Amino acid sequence: MRNFHRPERSEVYSQNGMIATSHPLAAKVGINTLSNGGNAIDAAISAALMLVLCEPQSTGLYGDAFAIFKTEKSDKIYGLNGSGKSPSGIDSSLLINAGHTKMPINNVHSITLPGAVAVFEELASKFGKLGLCELCTEPIRYAEEGVAVSPRVSFDWHLSYENFSSKTKEYYLINGKVPKPGDIFRAPGQAAVFKKISTEGAKGFYQSEITEDFVNSLKKLGGLHNLEDFKNVDVEYVNPIALTLKDGSELFELPPNGQGITALMMRKLMEICNLDKFPEASFERVHLEAEIAKLAYSARDKYIGDPHFSEINHRLILNDVFLKNLANEISMDKLIEPKTTNKLIEKSKDTVLITAADKEGNSISLIFSIFDPFGSGLCSERFGLIFHNRGAGFVLEKDHPNELKPNKRPFHTIIPAILKEKNGSLMPFGVMGGQYQANGHARILSNILDYKMDLQQALNFQRSFYFNGHLSLEEGYGPDVEANLSKLGHKIDRPKKPIGGGQLVKYDSSGFLIGASDPRKDGCALGF
Repeated sequence: MRNFHRPERSEVYSQNGMIATSHPLAAKVGINTLSNGGNAIDAAISAALMLVLCEPQSTGLYGDAFAIFKTEKSDKIYGLNGSGKSPSGIDSSLLINAGHTKMPINNVHSITLPGAVAVFEELASKFGKLGLCELCTEPIRYAEEGVAVSPRVSFDWHLSYENFSSKTKEYYLINGKVPKPGDIFRAPGQAAVFKKISTEGAKGFYQSEITEDFVNSLKKLGGLHNLEDFKNVDVEYVNPIALTLKDGSELFELPPNGQGITALMMRKLMEICNLDKFPEASFERVHLEAEIAKLAYSARDKYIGDPHFSEINHRLILNDVFLKNLANEISMDKLIEPKTTNKLIEKSKDTVLITAADKEGNSISLIFSIFDPFGSGLCSERFGLIFHNRGAGFVLEKDHPNELKPNKRPFHTIIPAILKEKNGSLMPFGVMGGQYQANGHARILSNILDYKMDLQQALNFQRSFYFNGHLSLEEGYGPDVEANLSKLGHKIDRPKKPIGGGQLVKYDSSGFLIGASDPRKDGCALGF
């Protein structure tokens, strides 16, 4: 239990339903959905649609989504991959011949197809109770009437607007200026898109005048997208990868093209290295976690791509002998020189994640993103939807598992997860923050399992992250920790933005629900 003398949050408890999101209005809409007869899956979808308006820097309808969930009807853990593919007319040679040595970021060629709307329809029609039409009701109203900009959203907006195209400035600046906290952001063009989805479902998004706006806008920017590409967007059911942890619980992550397997590697390496023998806030824990991240992320960058194009051997990567051999490379006295460094993807990205559960036993972690803050910085001309830049996750290296090819899914950073405890309790969870997400999953679980923090404490606790030669430390780590890490040779970075965000919901086997929401964002956990 937390110290009530300190200005911290408590976990949220409830009987009937629980949702945790990064914005209070989205959480409220999710709770409304639950109280109006929807289940946890309906609630997650309605909250996700609201976040399009509440956090336009982090997500949008022209984005991708993944979901991991359990329904009341089965003990099975389902996985849905809603990452869009590359256009049929593009490949790495085209960009190499144009002079590119790596994937461009704010460029039409980084814009892949959007899979999120297809995911929402699949979830709503197969596993929800209310239907996509009803779930669009409040987003339509708020798109027309507007949403008050919150402090963290305004902060991110100010850091990101310089990449806006002239058309994007028309839709995402207010009177030519970046919105400040309290300003009202309206999106009437997106209201029209929500209405189309509410009446025609995903077909109204992928085969309509909205699609024509996408294609016409993208072609004007030099893109190779066509109407047939959008018509062929689909979602894929995938089998989550399960890892049994030393306490008997099971961690479920989605398979590639995402980095869930990296989180599994990190968690297993933490157990092999007995990370919990060091104090929770010690420089030794930070150092050991950084060295583990080097090993796991190097393997990630070498092996992960679209499994439909190259085989990815999960069993080999998670094999005990393989991981123990990796762990033997770690020293508490010196640094590992990483074997590979992914210089093609920058560290900080924006994403939203929603976790929800209800008393009937439905539980879901749903993650939804446009990758970089405001995606590509480009938008559709008529309706003003931001184009994501997920294609920036590809590489141009020939024969690499993640090489850019036609109709291929790029490497993805966004990963939802579920922890299933021995007693049957279920915790859908996730961490936002681009590259940090795999490390974040392992860190959050370490806080809970190794250091016995409650769910909210696990999110509150300070974070560190090694990536591309630098070890980032949040302000919660003092100068003594920094000094000791520097002595070992770490190059310390003190980031402007906090490291990631996170949402946790737990369906306790005793019959109640617990929620927690990361204070690094504006959101909250709400129950009823």
